[in-house]
This record gives sequence, C-alpha cells and structure tokens, in this order.
Amino acid sequence: MKRVLLGFVSMSALAMGMVGTVGTASADSLDALVKAAKAEGELTVIALPRDWCGYGPILDGFKSTYGIKVNELNPDAGSGDEVEAIKANKGNKGPQAPDVIDVGLSFGPKAKADNLLMPYKVSTWDSIPDNAKDADGSWFGDYYGVLSFEVNSDIIKNPPADWADLLKPEYKNAVALAGDPRTSNQAIQGVFAAGLSQTKGDIATAGDAALKFYSELNKAGNFVPVIGKAASLAQGTTPILIHWDYNALADRDTLKGNPKVDVVVPNSGVVAGVYVQAISAFAPHPNAAKLWEEYLYSDAGQLAWLAGYCHPIRFNDLVAHNKVPAPLLDKLPPAASYAKAVFPTLAQQDSYNTAITKQWDKVVGANVK
Repeated sequence: MKRVLLGFVSMSALAMGMVGTVGTASADSLDALVKAAKAEGELTVIALPRDWCGYGPILDGFKSTYGIKVNELNPDAGSGDEVEAIKANKGNKGPQAPDVIDVGLSFGPKAKADNLLMPYKVSTWDSIPDNAKDADGSWFGDYYGVLSFEVNSDIIKNPPADWADLLKPEYKNAVALAGDPRTSNQAIQGVFAAGLSQTKGDIATAGDAALKFYSELNKAGNFVPVIGKAASLAQGTTPILIHWDYNALADRDTLKGNPKVDVVVPNSGVVAGVYVQAISAFAPHPNAAKLWEEYLYSDAGQLAWLAGYCHPIRFNDLVAHNKVPAPLLDKLPPAASYAKAVFPTLAQQDSYNTAITKQWDKVVGANVK
C-alpha cells in the first residue's frame, strides 16, 4: 500500500495546461493518438490514491482535458496486487482489467520477464535517466524519493548536514530509523545510505560500512532503537528521523509547525527509491494508456507529481531548463541535493539488503522495536 501524501499547492492549473505540453511528439502523431484514445473512451488505472503524489488533480486533469472516462481500481492496493490484477484479467476487456500500473522498481523487470507488459517509449524518453528505465520501453521510472533527515528543530537547534554528523555528542538519544532494518525497505535503505556516504559512493563496500557506522552510532548512545514516526518525532523521543523525503515533507505539513520540522537531504550518500510506470500487455485501452503516459511525462505532468512531494524522474532535466516554478522549489530541499542521487540497481540492492538484514543483530546489536 502506498503511503498517503499531501500535496502543497493546487495543481488544477498545471493539470489543465498539460494538453499543450505533452512530450515532443509531432502535432500529427499526437493528434492521432488523442483521436484513437478518445475512440476507446476509457482508461483503467489501479492503486492510485488521490492523496498520493498529487494523483487526484492529475486524474481529474486527464479526464477534463481529453474527455476520457477513468476507472480507478482499488486505490489502496500494493505493487504486487497491481501485477496480479494484470494476470487475473488477461482475457477481460472490461473495466476490471488495468491498462497501466505504477509499481515499485523491482516489480517492473519481473513483470516484463513474465510477458505482462507492452513496450512504449514516451516522447520525452531521452530525458529519463538510463538507469531508471528499461531499454526496450517495457517499464520506466516515474518518481522517486531520497533518504533525508526529518528533524524536530524545536529540540535540535543545529540540524545535521551529513551522515557523519549523526555521531556528534549533541545528538545523543536522538537518531532513529523509520522501520526495523531487518525487515523494512525504508530502514534498510536508511542504513545503506550512511554506508554509501562513508565509502564515498562505493556501493560494493557500502553495506559493510553501513553496519560499522550504525554500530558506532549505537555505542555512542545516539541511536534510538525504536521505529520512529511523526508522533515520536513530535514528542521528542526521536527528534532526528531517517525518512524518505516525501514522507518527511508530508509530516511537516501534518504537524503544522507543532513542532517545527526541518527536512534535510544529506550532503553525501543520497539514495533514491524509485517507482515505475508500465502498460499492460493485455490493456483493453492501449491508446488511452499511451496517452496517459504522455500526459504524465510531459513537463506539467512531472510538476504535478512534484506538487505531491514525489520527485519526478525528469526532475534534474526540468531544473536544468528552469521549468520548475519557484513556489514548488521553495517547499523542497535545495534542487542541487537531488542532483547527487544514486539509484542502486536491483542486483546491488539484493546484495546489500542481504548483508544488512542478516548481520544487523551481530554487528550493531540494537533490537529495533
């Protein structure tokens, strides 16, 4: 299940303006796609909560722009549910068969291997980083978050700027993970990111370095062995929480200044977690599905995700071309921080995930509850 996020600006104007900014396709080819999609008349999506990543305004904008009905299946489903829905509806041409999916990175390659996906390259394909897309177009990154420090600045007057800072005596009994590093992906990535900082970007040795770092953090008395949440941050039990930035930014909105929350992307060890888009190989509405993807990967579509605190995959390209409005940037950590983001491959993740989960108890010895 996707975690609920809250957008911070109205996206109606951006969403409504997408029709004129879809990709770089020629007018003729775009017109043909729009015509074919309108002839199908429907699009079926799945697992898109309206308060996640700005999807509410995005869905409404697509419907109003093109006059295409959107069937919204099971908003609270998880990535595995989405893939299973494709499998279960291979021969179904009705509204219960998803045309498109939005899933965690690992689900894209697996779905491709199972022949469940239809290759398609959006017209902004070249601006999607190569390490966040399938070369054949079967799946492609849509948005991501990075590990950040969520800080109760009513208690912590000098927020940490990098992972090494967490070892300072001033942060005694202050630092927590947002999950159990033996089972939680967010927590595992939060451990790995510290190691990546220690090894200056060497992913191969970062897992071991990460365990050593947290062992030192625990011995120094700075690590709090509880699963940190917005409530524990606000209460002061875990005034520094290692969190995906979109979760941290949403907490900042929810807490409404009580306490004041700072969200800091560290200077090094910036690790990204990616979701991906894909079209079902059995999509009942393949042209509407392609038009949906063009809509999402237009400049305005990418900005709509950003309004929901999810960094669009084309973020660096948009920033480089001065296409991100100042009000959006002002709500986020500095754009330069995201230029350093590392996107570990699935093979790399498997390697350090195993090292961290299997050796946490032995090396760190902190039983997170």
